[in-house]
Amino acid sequence: MSISTERDWSVATLGLGGNIGDPVSAMARALTTIDGREDCRVTAVSRLYRTPPWGKTDQADFFNSCALIKTRLEPQALLRLCLDIERDMKRVRDERWGPRTIDIDVLTYGEIEFAADDLQIPHPRMLQRGFVLMPLADIGREIVVQGKTVAAWLEEADVKGIETVDDATDWWRR
Repeated sequence: MSISTERDWSVATLGLGGNIGDPVSAMARALTTIDGREDCRVTAVSRLYRTPPWGKTDQADFFNSCALIKTRLEPQALLRLCLDIERDMKRVRDERWGPRTIDIDVLTYGEIEFAADDLQIPHPRMLQRGFVLMPLADIGREIVVQGKTVAAWLEEADVKGIETVDDATDWWRR
């Protein structure tokens, strides 16, 4: 048995959302799954938001949240975990920005910038999306992305139509 130290852990942020079935339960289940692993810990979760669809607007509103985690997984392994959870929850990728039961995006991973075919960190479109920045600001206002804090990016973001559904940050544990 190895003893891990805090140096073994990296801090990452995840964006979660969905608009098919019971997306709030799906996000809670995803967070519980991540938190239940030995190589991941959920350390903070944002409030829960209802957001108008983005990109493809002829669909139901989304529910969104962000989570701050500590992980011993490398970035691409964390992405694989998120994709595995989506698959287990029957996520279907039929159309870009289309309806979904669950979506889990790796937004940031420490202070690194990373680009591969399957993953880009920071998430390439997070800074243009109020539905990401608003919940991310709940848990990481001072996180710096591309030279500015999340709070500063949020001041410039379009947050029209985004509503807080649950002010509690433990909504996922109920």
